[in-house]
Amino acid sequence: MTRLAADFNPGTPNPRTPEAAPALSPDTLSVSQQKTVQSVLQFVVTLGVCPYLMPGVGVPLRFRTEFGAVVQDVVRLEASPHATRRLYTCCRVLLDLAQHASLGSLIFCRHFGDIAAGLCQLGFCPSKRKAPAPVEEVLTEEERTLSRGALRDILDQVYQPLAVRELLILQGGPPQSCTDVKTQLRCQAPPWLRRLCGQLLSERLMRPNGVQAVVRGILEGAGAGAAGGSEAEAAAADWRKCDSIARILASCPQQSLSPESYYRDICPQILDLFHFQDKLTARQFQRVATTTFITMVRERPELAKEHLLRPMLAPLHRCLNTAEIPESDMVPGTILVTEEELSRCVEDVFKVCVVANEPLPVVLDALLPPLGVLFSLYCFTKQSVSHIRSLCQEILLWILVKLERKKAVASLKGFSGLDKAVPSLHPQCQFRAATHGGIVITVKEAASDDEDEALYQKVSSEQSQMEHLGDLLSHCQQCGLAGDFFIFCLKELSHLVGEDEAEVKPTPSCSTSLLELEQHHALLIEDQERKLLVLQVLAVLCERMSEQIFTHITQVVDFVAATLQRACASLAHAAESTVESQTLSMCMGLVAVMLGGAVQLKSSDFAVLKQLLPLLEKVSNTYPDPVIQELAVDLRITISTHGAFSTEAVSTAAQRTLDKKDPKWKREEQQQTSHDTPTEVAQNHPGQEQDPPRTGQESSEPPRGVTTEQLREVLLSACDPQIPTRAAALRTLSRWVERREARALEEQKKLLQIFLENLEHEDTFVYLSAIQGVALLSDVYPEEILVDLLAKYDSGEDKHTPETRMKVGEVLMRVVRALGDMVSKYREPLIHTFLRGVKDPDAAHRASSLANLGELCQRLDFLLGPVVHEVTACLMAVAKTDSDVQVRRAAVHVVVLLLRGLSRKATEVLSDVLKDLYHLLKHVVRLEPDDVAKLHAQLALEELDEIMRNFLFPPQKLEKKIVVLP
Repeated sequence: MTRLAADFNPGTPNPRTPEAAPALSPDTLSVSQQKTVQSVLQFVVTLGVCPYLMPGVGVPLRFRTEFGAVVQDVVRLEASPHATRRLYTCCRVLLDLAQHASLGSLIFCRHFGDIAAGLCQLGFCPSKRKAPAPVEEVLTEEERTLSRGALRDILDQVYQPLAVRELLILQGGPPQSCTDVKTQLRCQAPPWLRRLCGQLLSERLMRPNGVQAVVRGILEGAGAGAAGGSEAEAAAADWRKCDSIARILASCPQQSLSPESYYRDICPQILDLFHFQDKLTARQFQRVATTTFITMVRERPELAKEHLLRPMLAPLHRCLNTAEIPESDMVPGTILVTEEELSRCVEDVFKVCVVANEPLPVVLDALLPPLGVLFSLYCFTKQSVSHIRSLCQEILLWILVKLERKKAVASLKGFSGLDKAVPSLHPQCQFRAATHGGIVITVKEAASDDEDEALYQKVSSEQSQMEHLGDLLSHCQQCGLAGDFFIFCLKELSHLVGEDEAEVKPTPSCSTSLLELEQHHALLIEDQERKLLVLQVLAVLCERMSEQIFTHITQVVDFVAATLQRACASLAHAAESTVESQTLSMCMGLVAVMLGGAVQLKSSDFAVLKQLLPLLEKVSNTYPDPVIQELAVDLRITISTHGAFSTEAVSTAAQRTLDKKDPKWKREEQQQTSHDTPTEVAQNHPGQEQDPPRTGQESSEPPRGVTTEQLREVLLSACDPQIPTRAAALRTLSRWVERREARALEEQKKLLQIFLENLEHEDTFVYLSAIQGVALLSDVYPEEILVDLLAKYDSGEDKHTPETRMKVGEVLMRVVRALGDMVSKYREPLIHTFLRGVKDPDAAHRASSLANLGELCQRLDFLLGPVVHEVTACLMAVAKTDSDVQVRRAAVHVVVLLLRGLSRKATEVLSDVLKDLYHLLKHVVRLEPDDVAKLHAQLALEELDEIMRNFLFPPQKLEKKIVVLP
């Protein structure tokens, strides 16, 4: 083979066509030759290497194959003084043969572990001679040195994960198994071999890309090979294996100069484990990387902070307002953080924080400085579509919840601009959309000379930032953070108002210098800006937060205390107002509600309520209103006695507060108009909170029966140009249809005409009321009305606008849901109309038709059989070929509805097309670029998996049977 390779000249022109493969080297082995060589190598290793290995060195033959014990008995040889020499000779010959490329791959792929075990024994096993026994033939020191060098050479040459895996086997058993074999091997391996393998593994780890080699060496044997799929997921989900790898990587080996140098070399490789693009590899490595990251932070926090957290957060630190940006980078338009850097940073933080969910103090402290930049990034992502928006939101929510409450509130102060000392985005930096859908951070362009435009941009930016802060806090109500921040803003407002009323700003005299005058005006402007900012934050919080913002008694008491303090401060400066009086009454009524039994109070809660006693005493002594004075005194008595004594005034105040929250007329209105939204009720009755309305179409409706005069009046109002009047009339007609009023149902054609005309109205209240009316009317007269609806829905754009057809589609969906099992009677016209709609040139109409088709199919059950092939062919064509992403999403969603609606019946109804649907879903998961469509397909596959599991493995039922014997 060597002579043939030497005579081969690859530069010789190939007489064959250019498309043909290049000629192989003449020393290349054929398949049959490779089998012959493998058989010979197996004999050589079995007869020349394995019998001469010491007990505990290498894997015995009895553990390798089913007939390993028999083979071992056959090849067992008597102890010979030439055993070491024979082992040395076989290993040297195999290493010499491995120098040839064609033979080296065959030798190392199958027998690397045996050769490595032999070299370990030859080069590192301590010699033990027993005199006067026959002197065993031993190796010279030069031969032992050559064996050690050969071992390290082959470890450097082979695939590093293979070397790691074989060393782990030599040290204590295969890493992919947890059987008794591993335990036996670990117990049999001699101490010198375990120490040697540990040193060699540490050397593998400290090489370039050594971390990947160690991780792959442990995990690849557990499913990352050609099998892939479920085995790889199982390996990634094995937290014990991940913990063991994390402990290996976090432990500093003896070969390292110091822990700091070890972390400096290893930590960049740990961070690289997060950035694999292959999904299978990423699933396995992400769990290992996250566990290792947390382990290193827990064991050596200072080193991890320096070499893990700081490099990970470097893109965010680079654009802090406290960072020093070089002048060379301050050119407008210069990219400070690239799209890839920013995306990787956010994704890594998400994996370390949200996925790992280990709120270590070092991690939280490291995330505090760049938190302002992360919030600014979140605000920017809310302005457009971005794949990192949800990541930023999850990270912010996780940090705010896990932080100490004082630090969390301080961070929120920085987000809102109330605390300028909190680090935030550099004033010269800005976010900008990138070319691949991500975001980059660049230096700001030169500001516009138009002061009005600059002011508008600043105000709109601050307003949007406040709104995004409100959206973020709306997710933090259950943990109490939103309530604490709201109370802080109230106290801040009281403090600012108290300062303005207490301090009398001296007017600058004529002798005041210009610098002092400018400073005086700057302070005034700063105070006014801060007050406006606090008011703006409070306005957003009041608008976005629900009534459950306060989660415990302490927050309610703090809220009441802040209000009482503001009222007392206003009284001290004779600044009482009607608004403050009403607010004070509301707060004291809230306390009365708690004391009246709305909340189950404990002794600890009364200890918190006693904080209000000094303030209530001050109110009772200084407030001019005698009613409020009396209520303050009574509340003090009730709190002091832990509710043992309560006056009538407290009960009255509690009832008055509850009535304001939910007045009687509003409760009656909600019962009468169960389909109306709170917004609609508020628009129909603006400014009325104490007495029921006296006018309007809904209030004039009689409780029983409908007269001809009333019907005529409401029909005229349904055509009124005023939107509130028209919407109210349509809802009244809908209620009459729902109650089956005979006089109204006699005019069904006229009612249908009015409802259909109002479908084309542009106002939301009007056309939603019309949709509800048509749906209710179709439920009463389906045969007469469905024909008109289907014709209107099936018509082209020349007859009806796309918006009108979409509204009719919504009506049809509601009709299908209302008919329930009766929809089978109208199966043919509905299915044909929806299938024709899937071919419509308008993408929105195609999506609407598919949505209606899904609602219909999941209710037909076995009646779907005759048309199941048509429906399946339609869905497959649309999901694979339609150009609009919304239509493809709708097609996959129909499959979800179909499987979900049929449930266990799917194996019978869809028996002929179930395989086609499965292939369609797998095609969408693999090739569909849209993530939402992939999600729908994944949900459908889960439904199908559950159906097939129940079909193949039905649940066992334990039943008791009583049999009467004859």
